Amino acid sequence: MGKDRYSLLVVDDNEMNRDMLSRRLERQGYHVDRAVNGREAIDKVRYLPYDLILLDIMMPEMNGYQALEALKNAQASRHIPVIMISALDDLESVVRCIELGAEDYISKPFNPTLLKARVSASLEKKRLHDQEEDYRRRVEEQNHELEHRVRRQVQQITSAQLGAIFAMSKLAESRDPETGEHLERMREYCRVLSQQLAKLPQYIHTIDQKFIDVIYAASPLHDIGKVGIPDGVLLKNGKLDGDQWEVMRNHTIIGAKTLLEVDQEHPGNDLIRTGIAIAGGHHEKWDGSGYPYGVAGDAIPLVARILALGDVYDALTSRRCYKDAFSHEKSREIILAETGKHFDPDVVRAFTETDDEFQRIRRYYQDES
Repeated sequence: MGKDRYSLLVVDDNEMNRDMLSRRLERQGYHVDRAVNGREAIDKVRYLPYDLILLDIMMPEMNGYQALEALKNAQASRHIPVIMISALDDLESVVRCIELGAEDYISKPFNPTLLKARVSASLEKKRLHDQEEDYRRRVEEQNHELEHRVRRQVQQITSAQLGAIFAMSKLAESRDPETGEHLERMREYCRVLSQQLAKLPQYIHTIDQKFIDVIYAASPLHDIGKVGIPDGVLLKNGKLDGDQWEVMRNHTIIGAKTLLEVDQEHPGNDLIRTGIAIAGGHHEKWDGSGYPYGVAGDAIPLVARILALGDVYDALTSRRCYKDAFSHEKSREIILAETGKHFDPDVVRAFTETDDEFQRIRRYYQDES
């Protein structure tokens, strides 16, 4: 930055001193503006970007100390260097000015050579500060742009993952013609239950927006293991016998194992890890009487306990070859009776508090006749 581009403000209530100092600085190539007191100086600084202020101490209305303090406390002017100029030449005045943030201090009558050197030094320091600020600003802008690009790419990747996961889940579901809009309803049931549970104090640090987003995305994977179940069992028109039921129960192990292999090959994906917990645990029961491992209570992953209720509700309210669809009221009654046995009491509580949402989802994602 050249000298001709520097803009200075001279503040002095004495017209002769103000004009003499201004003319001297103008001869050195600076643009110089004038103010008759501290209050006028502060008003000017609000609207004009000065590079340096030369400020007299002894002035009416607002003295130099008060003006200096106000300038250094304002966001717009705190980085403008200030040289104090005064007839006071005592150490106490110098110290006070420096403590208030002055860049330098020159006594009247000032030495022209000393004035020129100190003005040049202050402006050079201001130039270096502005250069550093400009560099920091550009780095921040570049970082923001980079973050934006990364976020956009992550969103694209996530969308692709969600699409692939849902397509894979639909493929598994397509083998069972009775499931209809089951996956769409399950995502919504899990979202609603998670949002309601998040209001309980015990889940404040467990269920956040990421938890809700992940369980919504991963819930379609709960029955992915059915791709490994023989058609004779999966598509049987009627209830399964004992051996067939054992084969069907294996879909939880098959699903969890398949997803575990994906996680081992591509570790760190929250969707896959949540899918493992859901696939392997959504048929466990709160009292330990479920399958495949018979775990109980909090040992069952929370995502699996949430999905378990949604899955049972959906089965109860859906038509099957061996039963008609139950009403919401009948299904609610059955679920309440299983509180503390099949279902986590907290999840049942969340279900009863979201009655309207469950019915709305059921109506919106109706199966075709």
